[in-house]
Amino acid sequence: MRSVLCKFVDLPTEGAKPVHLFGRPALTLISHRLCPYVQRAAIVLSEKCIAFERVDIDLTHKPDWFLKVSPLGKTPVLLVDGQPIFESAVICEYLDETASPRLHPQDALERARHRGWMEFGSAVLNAIGAFYNAPDEETLLAKVADIRSRFEQIETELTTGPYFAGERFTMVDAVFGPVFRYFDVFEQFEDFGFFAQTPRVRAWRVALAATDSVKGAASANYPASLRAFLLARKSALSSRIQPFVAA
Repeated sequence: MRSVLCKFVDLPTEGAKPVHLFGRPALTLISHRLCPYVQRAAIVLSEKCIAFERVDIDLTHKPDWFLKVSPLGKTPVLLVDGQPIFESAVICEYLDETASPRLHPQDALERARHRGWMEFGSAVLNAIGAFYNAPDEETLLAKVADIRSRFEQIETELTTGPYFAGERFTMVDAVFGPVFRYFDVFEQFEDFGFFAQTPRVRAWRVALAATDSVKGAASANYPASLRAFLLARKSALSSRIQPFVAA
């Protein structure tokens, strides 16, 4: 059984200070509690059994030290002995190049194919953002249809599972674990039928939810934090979930 070798900590005022563990380079993952891209990096670190410290920041009040290590002002940032690597795809590629087990396929063509589906996962995240930010019911339903169609696309790529490429956990799985986590919260309020026509995607979602690295990539208060975030959007989805929260 895999274990998640990290801890959630509050940020000290002087910034993040990495600590060396097990003779490896000191790794500190700069995080936001809800960021799915941070979760990708956390999953990859866990799959490789690499110890790291995770530091959450408030992206609405970005500390000056963070802007110095994150030129785009986004999470995640991985500090490697204090040296920053920013952008989740770059972080994941660095980790796959420097630590075993490799999560990318050995074959170059298959590796390129997997990278393409990782980008597809990012497009699904954008579609999810458009869904929960939809200003009215008509737009909301259009975004529901868009997300359904994307899962129907990936349905044809899946085989017997349990993971994207079969029995072996890959980088594509690390990307989609955080994607599916959103729907665990959405479905507390309403079933939009996102997976109605995609039995293989449903099975994949269940398998990822049961994987230790995916389970440990978000803090215990993630569902409550996401609910509060969704309500604050004042969107069509916010209006739908408000009665459930008020009750």
